[in-house]
Amino acid sequence: MVTSINKQIRQSIKHWYIPLIIGIILVATAIGVFTSPVKSYLALTMLFSISFLISGLIETTFAIVNRESIDNWGWPLTLGIITTLVGVMLVLNPEISMITLPLYIGFMVMFRSIMAIGWSLDLKGYGVLDWGNLMVLGVLGTIFSFILIWNPLFAGLTIVMWTGISLLISGIFSIYLAFKFKKLNNATKESVEIK
Repeated sequence: MVTSINKQIRQSIKHWYIPLIIGIILVATAIGVFTSPVKSYLALTMLFSISFLISGLIETTFAIVNRESIDNWGWPLTLGIITTLVGVMLVLNPEISMITLPLYIGFMVMFRSIMAIGWSLDLKGYGVLDWGNLMVLGVLGTIFSFILIWNPLFAGLTIVMWTGISLLISGIFSIYLAFKFKKLNNATKESVEIK
């Protein structure tokens, strides 16, 4: 804990707004899914593909920029790279993507949810009191991801609903995490100015 606090005081989290942008993209995608369920499945596939591609690139950038500020920065980097690769695969193969979309989304939400659980534990180590809210979102995302992975046929029938819920939870988590990073960043700057 002392090491984490010292690291927090030495370096603030740069570009805290990047998870906010990712969260807004994910929430906007979820809203699009809920408001337009009649759209063709191919159009939804392209929407998901582009959102995964953009989110992955942004998340990879965030991890690299903050590699000296964040403990275990390799996990967000790995998730960003995987998300980017999945986005590229979805864009290049829309026909295949239509068949395997529930599995793609299930695994991506699972990785993101597991990372959310890890982030919440890191925030607990930094002394953030309401880290449990992030943990709940991570656990909910994990449950939804297992539903998508466990029964892709069922998920295929209700992909719009399940995907919208999963993306919404992931987006809310990213937005919430961004504001926690901003709070840590501001607290770090204030403690440095006091000294």
